[in-house]
Amino acid sequence: MPGPAFFWTYSKLLRPKELSVTSLTINGKAVELEVDPRTTLLDALREHLKLTGSKKGCDHGQCGACTVLLDGERVNSCLVLFAGCDGQDVTTIEGLKDGDELGAMQRAFVSHDAFQCGYCTPGQICSAVATLKEVERGDASAVTADDGDIHLTRLEVQERMSGNICRCGAYNNIVDAVMETGGAALQTEAAE
Repeated sequence: MPGPAFFWTYSKLLRPKELSVTSLTINGKAVELEVDPRTTLLDALREHLKLTGSKKGCDHGQCGACTVLLDGERVNSCLVLFAGCDGQDVTTIEGLKDGDELGAMQRAFVSHDAFQCGYCTPGQICSAVATLKEVERGDASAVTADDGDIHLTRLEVQERMSGNICRCGAYNNIVDAVMETGGAALQTEAAE
């Protein structure tokens, strides 16, 4: 077994030679943070900025618990280096509120019991917000009809939310919440 000198030398090699300064906007506020360039967006949010809404599930980009919006697009924040976010806009679950009240998607999740333990819920909600934006933009998914006409359907929501795992199995309620919020958004647009 290697001695203490080995471990001291090895740990010294793992330390970065210099820190990386990253400037970006998080939930509408300008942030500048100096961190190890190997720090993920998720770790910067949780450990350095104390925004603990985004959860660390698998840390491999497979569960979606860490989903946030990066320039309006959903990303698994455990796979994104914080230094690579320089100049970008990050929205976490904390940034989706409407003033001091819950945002529309958050309210829909509550009213539809679209969670049980709640661990995946922040990532699910961020992904749901992105889902509505994708449909509104007309971005096709794997289940979009061949004619390219994109509508908010249960199948579209299920496909677009498939990167987020809910181990409690609240999937039907999650789809109901997204459908309600999406329907309300479409009615608001039609009225304007």
